This record gives sequence, structure tokens and C-alpha cells, in this order.
Amino acid sequence: MNVEELVRESLREQAGQGAPLPGDFVDRVLAARRRRRTRTIAGTSLAAVTAVVVAVAVPVLAEDTGRQETRPASELRSGDVVAHPGQTPPRDLIAAGDKALAAFSTSVPVKQSNGDEIVTRTYRLLDQKTGTYRKDARWSWVAVAPGMRTAAVLEQKLPVRRIGLLNLLTGKVERWIPVDHKVGGVAFSPDGRKLVATTYAKSPDLRDMSRPMHDGKRERPGPAVPSRTGFYVVDVATGDSGGWSKVKTAESEFGPDTINTREDFAFSQDGTLVYSSLTSAPHQQYYDFKGREKRTPAREKHVRWFNGAGLSPDGKLVAGEFAGDGKTTASEIIDPLTGKRVAKVPGQQLLAWADNKRLIAWDIAPGTSEYRNRLVLVTLGSRKTVPLSGYRSSKADSTGRWQPVFAER
Repeated sequence: MNVEELVRESLREQAGQGAPLPGDFVDRVLAARRRRRTRTIAGTSLAAVTAVVVAVAVPVLAEDTGRQETRPASELRSGDVVAHPGQTPPRDLIAAGDKALAAFSTSVPVKQSNGDEIVTRTYRLLDQKTGTYRKDARWSWVAVAPGMRTAAVLEQKLPVRRIGLLNLLTGKVERWIPVDHKVGGVAFSPDGRKLVATTYAKSPDLRDMSRPMHDGKRERPGPAVPSRTGFYVVDVATGDSGGWSKVKTAESEFGPDTINTREDFAFSQDGTLVYSSLTSAPHQQYYDFKGREKRTPAREKHVRWFNGAGLSPDGKLVAGEFAGDGKTTASEIIDPLTGKRVAKVPGQQLLAWADNKRLIAWDIAPGTSEYRNRLVLVTLGSRKTVPLSGYRSSKADSTGRWQPVFAER
């Protein structure tokens, strides 16, 4: 069963149960798909990561100077790993290999006067001076540039008509980039020199009361019709957008080709193309900077947006889907050119490559709820996992379900 068929079947099941349909329904269905071979999933599945993964730098960890330091009891440091398995959401720096947790967000549905809901995020950004995460409620969307000097930010009440360039050392916006078409999401290119800004007619985080779902007791807002209109590719140094490209969300006989109302663009690994997600093969549609459809790059043919980590830094491996059994969690590693499995590592879902041999993943403890997971570090060729954070809440709309933004240091 392909992704599109799976989504359709799950929608029918959800409607038959009278349960509310969350705005991130497709992400949840795909998370369940990773485990459905070996488990019976009751209710809505684990929400997959929707935060945009961006390349950033974090403070370099100091080498051992021989002096005694006072650290929280929950902090673990070993080599290039800094972990806080007792903290959820995290308060202090988490890092492993070439990656770090540069920021994270929590979200809640905020009811509107007409009965609609807007899924509203609150970000916490890594303070480079203290190594702690600090709340900044000004922004509805944040992407951080390499070097961690600058972040691209969008104000509340999406979509908006300007993109801010935030100085992460001073906390002040140094420049605003105005746009003619309203923007709902931004992501940096791998080298940080460009931004892809996705444009929308309405908020991409809207839950629409005119398309209600029932939870058995009352009606709740359902998924809004996707309103994506296109994208800009912005030169960060000059603010030049190079023109707007019209690319709407495709529609199928069942409705939108994807049920998620947020369908942001992101850059290919080499930064020469942008892509958006699809629920059916080829799963990712690539475009040049003028909005013209392009063939999938050879090494990204087996990359799937719903698998998180994607290509390894050297481009030789791809993070794949869930490959565990009834007793253990595991995920596959595949060859980017053939699509064949070359290895398995522990972990429920692979989120980011720490380097060419290690990955950061969500995972659960044996015997616990599959929805209650924490960040761990896994290594190719090893069954060992290193816990990096505390466990997230299993409640779907809880602020305890924080979403990580990983960064290259």
C-alpha cells in the first residue's frame, strides 16, 4: 500500500470512529506506518517531526581543562556528546557529533472567534552565552543560518508580508525583507546564503470549523484546504527574492494530494533545487528557482520527507523507515542509489545525522507507550543507544510534545 492509499484508508477509519482529525494527520499516519507491520495501533499515531531541519552552528564545547565544574545531576558529557536525559522540554544544551539542538518549539491550538483553530508555536532558542534555551514568543516560525549569528523569523498571525533577519547575539531584528506574496514558512539553504520562503493565501496552521470532525461528543475544526501559492528564493546578503514562483498544492480526486495544510519548500542537499512533499510516488517534487519542475537528483531518489534525517553528510547513506519487531525498535539505513537496506540501527524514527556513522532518533523504553519518546543517539554497527533528553508527553496537543530543530555546529 502506497502513502496515498494509506492516507485514504486512515481517513475513512478516522471518520468511522468519529474522532477529530488533527492538522498534522498525514505525519501521524506515516509514523504509524513505520510500526504497523508488527503492532496494532490504537487511535491516532505518533506525530512526526514537522519543524524544518536547518543547518546551524552552536557554541564549541570546551575541552577538559582539568578544573572541576558544577553541573546538573541530569547532565551527561562524553566526548562530543552533551545530554540531559532528565530534562523535557530541554533547558540546557543538547549536542552530539556535528549536530546540536539549536531550538525547539511547543504548540497549542488557539480557538478563533469564528470557531476555527490556529496551531500556534512558541519557540525557545539556544542562548550562545549561557548554553540554555530561552523563550521568544515573538515568532511563529524560526530558521537559523549556519554560524548561528542570524535567524530568519516570521511574526505571529501567519501568513506575513515580511521576513526578519534576527541577530541571535543581540536578539534584535537587523533587517526586514518585504514580500508581495504572504509568507508562512522559511528555510535556509545548506550554505546559508539563500532562503526559500513558502507563500500561502491563508495560515498554513489553520484548522477549519467549516470542515468539522466529530470526537463523539462535539464537533472540532478539521483540516483546512491547503492554500499554498508558491515560493521565493531570497538572497540573504542582498534581500533580493529574484521573483515569485507560483506552485500550488496539487489536488486529486480525494481532495488535496496531501492532507497537511502546511506544505513548505526546502532545499536539495546541494542547494541547487527546492522541493515539496507528495503523499504518493515520487514523494518529493523538485523545482528550479523559477518554479519549473525538475527530475529528482540521483542521490535523493530514495529520500523521503517523512523519514526525517535524509541523506548522510557524505551522501553515501539514507535514513529509512521503521524496521523493528514486536520486541524492539529499529530503523533501516539504505543505499541512496539502489534503495536496498544496508544496515539497521536502534530507534523509532531517525531525525538527523550527527555525522556519517551516528544519528539522532526518537525512541521509547521497552514496555512503555510508543507515543512517549525521547531523543537518543544511535550508531551504525552498534545496538547501544545514548539518551539525550527526557521523554515527551504522549498527549497530542500537550506543550510536553516539543518539536526539535537540529543544527550543524
